Amino acid sequence: MDILLLLIGLGLILGGANFLTDGSAALAQRFRVPEFIIGLTIVAIGTSSPELVVSVLSAIAGKSDVAIGNIVGSNIFNVFVILGICALVRPMPLTTSVIRRDIPIGMLASLLLLLMASDRMLHLGEVDGVGRMDGIIMLILYIALMIFTIRAAGRTKQTSDSSDKPAMNIWLATIMIIGGLAGLIFGGELFLDSATKIATALGISESVIAITLVAGGTSLPELASSLVSLVKGKADMALGNVIGSNIANILLILGLSGTINPLSMGGITTIDLLMVVLSALLLFLAAFTFKRREIDRWEGVLFLLIYAGYLWWLIG
Repeated sequence: MDILLLLIGLGLILGGANFLTDGSAALAQRFRVPEFIIGLTIVAIGTSSPELVVSVLSAIAGKSDVAIGNIVGSNIFNVFVILGICALVRPMPLTTSVIRRDIPIGMLASLLLLLMASDRMLHLGEVDGVGRMDGIIMLILYIALMIFTIRAAGRTKQTSDSSDKPAMNIWLATIMIIGGLAGLIFGGELFLDSATKIATALGISESVIAITLVAGGTSLPELASSLVSLVKGKADMALGNVIGSNIANILLILGLSGTINPLSMGGITTIDLLMVVLSALLLFLAAFTFKRREIDRWEGVLFLLIYAGYLWWLIG
């Protein structure tokens, strides 16, 4: 029964991703907003809803391992698996604004997480974790970032779809976005619940479940929406979705979770946090390999191999 529910959840995720992508692209066309900005904001936050639900509920329940492990694992999964798979399907070009602004912001967010969670190393406390003040600072930074992003989009306003087809009705686009998000969230929760039951039956520890199955399950909306966007020729939206989700995971979701209830690292190690930083660093370096500003197929293979090695180390 759990396997059947797993497949149903996956179907809802894929269908929801398709509706969300089409509706968001139509919204971008209607308001002449660059598709990357739509991916960085609406799509990124929407597809991060499963992480938000899991981490916030875990924080309320006092399950710090799950709350932090979900975010750490999701960010690692987003870069190494999602971008790895996307690059195999089609090399992903990187624009100047992505290289100069968005990827560095993602890297800074990763370094901030490492810094704030290293209380013992910095002699700021006896237990590593994300405290309430850390969470508040993250939330303030995220709000400031969104204000900056929206204003920057206003200064560089441009048509996101130059095709001759008429713009979709705004209400229909809104319904598609809401329906797509509903499918993503409900499908993600169904998939996650089924996968967790299967993993628990196999005797896998809670911290490993959080970083792997929970993180992978909550990242399925990002995977589905990024692949659908890429296949539809909207690489900007796919890339913006991943980068925006990673930033939202740390600053918004972990910030909110830490503000609700201070989180201790528990079974999450410094190596796990360093993997988050490594993923952001490699994404930045990918923009300068062979003087080609794109994530190539061989880099996609490298990303997937790194993730496989990390899983081998984690489970072994």
